Amino acid sequence: MTWEVLSIIGTIAFAVSGAIVAMEEEYDILGVYILGIVTAFGGGAIRNLLIGVPVSALWEQGMLFQIALIAMTTVFLFPNNLLRHWQRWGNLTDAIGLSAFAIQGALYATEMNHPISAVVVAAVLTGSGGGIIRDLLAGRKPLVLKSEIYAVWAVLAGIVIGFDFAESAIHLYTLFVLLVVCRVLSYTKKWRLPNKSIHH
Repeated sequence: MTWEVLSIIGTIAFAVSGAIVAMEEEYDILGVYILGIVTAFGGGAIRNLLIGVPVSALWEQGMLFQIALIAMTTVFLFPNNLLRHWQRWGNLTDAIGLSAFAIQGALYATEMNHPISAVVVAAVLTGSGGGIIRDLLAGRKPLVLKSEIYAVWAVLAGIVIGFDFAESAIHLYTLFVLLVVCRVLSYTKKWRLPNKSIHH
């Protein structure tokens, strides 16, 4: 059950963020839907490739596609209400998508008895894959790869789940909330990983 709920939360969060980025870049309605779908399902597709699940398994998630379409249509029809709040809430939906999908990716990999390294990679790619594809398609520098602490939280999710520290639904939801809070804090407090720039 936890799995489904996290999938739905993550899908809505990422579909909305993809649609809004597309609208900021002034894409047409088709562009909005494509970017939203790619953001919502891209991370899962990359994860499936890596841990050996057929990518076509994504097509079995009919309900999630419908949920994503409803979310994107809502954004497209009522952009002003949402865009006004986007600066504030945009990073929150991203944090929710990241956390939900990172946990989901890690669970997926542990269910298939993959080693801890694979669990962490699955968490990071499921959590941030969609966002990376979204930013690249929109011609932006991917958030994940810049110095903001983003993927670190997905790594944390992978470690916690990989070492079986969180098994029950309560533990997983607690982990989810903690990751969202950490991600929002790292954004608002501007926590950064060390980065080196090369000056010519």
